[in-house]
Amino acid sequence: MPTLDPTELPEGFCDIVGRGRMGEALASALAAAGVPVRGPLGRGADGADAAVVLLCVPDREIGAASAALVPGCLVGHVSASAPLELLAPHERFSLHPLLSVVGVGAPFAGAVCAVDGSTPRALAVAFALAAKLEMRARVVPAAERPLYHAAASAASNFLVTVEDLAEQLAQRVGLDRSALVPLVRATVDNWASAGARSLTGPIARGDEETVARQRAAVVSSAPGLLPLWDALTAATRAVAARPAGEARS
Repeated sequence: MPTLDPTELPEGFCDIVGRGRMGEALASALAAAGVPVRGPLGRGADGADAAVVLLCVPDREIGAASAALVPGCLVGHVSASAPLELLAPHERFSLHPLLSVVGVGAPFAGAVCAVDGSTPRALAVAFALAAKLEMRARVVPAAERPLYHAAASAASNFLVTVEDLAEQLAQRVGLDRSALVPLVRATVDNWASAGARSLTGPIARGDEETVARQRAAVVSSAPGLLPLWDALTAATRAVAARPAGEARS
């Protein structure tokens, strides 16, 4: 935990660098929370007269964006796993909302936010920015960031991949994406409250005849999707086979 006040930011501007979806969303949300924001600014901004600069650029551009900044300001990035060393020699922090952000209006409030800092003051700034956005800050050290990012990718990116599979199969029987949305939302709500215990369907019931019929239908109608289908079937069997106590963890 930071040793300084985790609710107050240094006096001065908070510059947001990067005009992508995250930069636009954070600039809008922080300004609405009363933070004196400049930006989102284009890459190459120097942070002159800023108290805090938050880089919302792709990981591969963090080092160059940091190098363009004048000395003296606190510098942060919003990457899930990029090392803080990319921001050296500035006093530095990281702030990653555990959220899928697609632009202005992102629902930051209530989301977890992974933070880290090179100094107690830098970490306090990360906590303060999270507090302004009503996020729940959690320190995730550098050594654990890749695994943290893997969890985030599985929860968000892989979910889209699975739902794309479902959409492609549904289209072959005349259903569009909207037909699957209530099922997906109910499943996510059930998983949120019960975890792996929320698993339903033929694999959970041990109904191998139905599982075999499903696979045969995929082979017949969408053979290109079979490798993903088989991988997900095997993974789902492993979830269903967990001892009850382990599944509830």
